[in-house]
Amino acid sequence: MQAMIVVKVGGSAGIDYDAVCADIARLWKEGRRLVLVHGGSGETNRVAEALGHPPRFVTSPSGYTSRFTDRQTLEIFEMVYCGKMNKGIVERLQRLGVNAVGLSGLDGRIFEGKHKDSVRAVEDGKVKILRGDHTGTVEKVNTGLIELLLQGGYLPVLTPPAASYEGVAINVDGDRASAALAVGLKAQALLLLSNVPGLLRHFPDEASLIREIAAANVEDYLEFAQDRMKKKVLGAAEAVAGGVGRVIFGDARAGEPVSAALNGQGTVVS
Repeated sequence: MQAMIVVKVGGSAGIDYDAVCADIARLWKEGRRLVLVHGGSGETNRVAEALGHPPRFVTSPSGYTSRFTDRQTLEIFEMVYCGKMNKGIVERLQRLGVNAVGLSGLDGRIFEGKHKDSVRAVEDGKVKILRGDHTGTVEKVNTGLIELLLQGGYLPVLTPPAASYEGVAINVDGDRASAALAVGLKAQALLLLSNVPGLLRHFPDEASLIREIAAANVEDYLEFAQDRMKKKVLGAAEAVAGGVGRVIFGDARAGEPVSAALNGQGTVVS
């Protein structure tokens, strides 16, 4: 049996979803076992602005930036992630002859974790407690449902939100959810594709790409990670600690992004 590969493609500007899907379709038809996870942050921000409920981002005391997800934001998030983004990717794959099935982490409790109703955030130099949040961290993965789909010949296309233990929809970080999925599926590789070529030592200078990181030293490289890349580095650390063979931060802007990452283009953590 072919080794499992989990591909996470982000939702920022510049990502070529046509290229990602074409590459996945080719690999799928060659018999590769794949699960695709996607984001949608850029489109969510645009829709939220248009609906008069602009996104609010908060920074934790430890320096991580995340979306504050009140109930209205969660509904916009679901509209974009589970609707437009997910079905757009599924449609692309169907056109390419791949029988893809799009699901959120809420469906079948594919992604499950604890609901954090409040978050600690630094505002104006002070730490504040913000309540009414719908976020969490994936702690359990329903790999049985994923394996059932794969055995039936379907390509799973997954997206947040997740389910809380009480069944409430929660916004979770897609990179860390993908790491949990890769660990649960005992994946050989986790590809985290975005709109940069990998982890950059001097962001945004793409010539400063860090090509290799030893698994034991992943968290030492957090100092080079900007904004969303911090969660990718954290997810990579969690994946390799959980037994995933290697994690690659790759470029999803053009070409054959999945194949390129599998061939070692980008930042390889192993």
